[in-house]
Amino acid sequence: MFSCGQRSRRADLLRSYKQTIQFGGRKIMEKKIESLIKEHKIIAILRGVPSEKIVDVAKALYDGGIRLLEITFNQKSETKLIDTPNAIRAVREVLGDKMVIGAGTVMSVEEVRAAKEAGASFALAPNVDETVIKETVACGLESIPGAMTPSEIADAYRCGASVVKLFPAGNLGLSYCKAVMAPINNVPMIAVGGVDDKNLPDFLKAGFIGLGIGSSLTNKKMIEEGRYDELKALAEVYVKAAEN
Repeated sequence: MFSCGQRSRRADLLRSYKQTIQFGGRKIMEKKIESLIKEHKIIAILRGVPSEKIVDVAKALYDGGIRLLEITFNQKSETKLIDTPNAIRAVREVLGDKMVIGAGTVMSVEEVRAAKEAGASFALAPNVDETVIKETVACGLESIPGAMTPSEIADAYRCGASVVKLFPAGNLGLSYCKAVMAPINNVPMIAVGGVDDKNLPDFLKAGFIGLGIGSSLTNKKMIEEGRYDELKALAEVYVKAAEN
């Protein structure tokens, strides 16, 4: 696979010029994913969905109002560099730009490059890895690494993350989240882990710009049984909860 960091300097400079503005002498990157999360609030996380069902699941979520989708790498799988990119391509072929699709559990530069080639727009991770974050940015994707402590959050943002996910937010609790976010309120954050339709309004009120939601939204039994109308209805419940 190609190295995103080896692209021509002319192209990099042109992209940099287009994506930045000068404000008070400080260079500020235009971060599209931050705006999209603020608008749509929810990133639906697809983990372990069979390849033959992934398009139908994505369509049901879209019909239910979901506009941001994360398709994860399975770190145990020997074919992860094939399976996840193929899933991203399959959804993009059907939904095109109707949904913004990212790769999840991205933990190596090889996975970053595979996600880029498949057409992903952003990459999420459960951890903070400077090499992965910088490769993500070099590839023209936006990085959303996972962090738990103030030091991890600050390091992730310094390395080039567009947004940081506080993980696992539900297990840590709202009190912890609020205490951590208060002194580093310059960093846009999403809450991931243990978020459902009942507590998501509380996380938004606490200052998170959005939420990453997995199994409580992408219901495993509904998917296994092909109950896509019910999955659509469940997505509608979440979207409505995020609007209130």
